[in-house]
Amino acid sequence: MPGALLTTLSNIQCPHGGVVILASTTDTVAQVGGGYVLLESDVHAVAGCPFTTGTNPSPCTTVLWSGGSTQVKVNQVGVLTESSVGQCLGPSGVQGTAIIGNTQTLATASA
Repeated sequence: MPGALLTTLSNIQCPHGGVVILASTTDTVAQVGGGYVLLESDVHAVAGCPFTTGTNPSPCTTVLWSGGSTQVKVNQVGVLTESSVGQCLGPSGVQGTAIIGNTQTLATASA
């Protein structure tokens, strides 16, 4: 089933409300709707995560992706779609799944 693409213009948050800073370090060619297409190999920073464990700050700091498209690729790497999974990582490991707020629908890709 095709899914809307994630681009540098998408809105993505960690499960605690931190903002995922979207930039594609490997895709400097494929643009859709004015934003660069995000790739499965991209690693994104998280800003402003308020998560704590007891009284100790334990913010999400990074998002690693899986489930990129096997059919649509840029530089031989699968593009991210709305069905891709972003694992939010913090000091103690995986702290939840990224929440995708909006996507680009001018083009779609199969998972």
